[in-house]
Amino acid sequence: MKISVKVKANQKTQSLEFQSETECIAKLKSLPIKGKANQELVGLLAKHFGVTKKDIEIVSGHVSPIKIVEISNLD
Repeated sequence: MKISVKVKANQKTQSLEFQSETECIAKLKSLPIKGKANQELVGLLAKHFGVTKKDIEIVSGHVSPIKIVEISNLD
């Protein structure tokens, strides 16, 4: 499953707000420096979908606030 994620880094709270099944806004505490926000995003999505971090892959948008993320091993 692929989803589009708009990342808002350096927020006070961490959350996922789904706009639809394939679009969400991720509020992250980390700064977008040296991949910290990407790591936090992967962990947050893994926890939400009940999969491991290895099952989450950022397909595009590694340095952009809008990312395409692929999630595998969903039941």
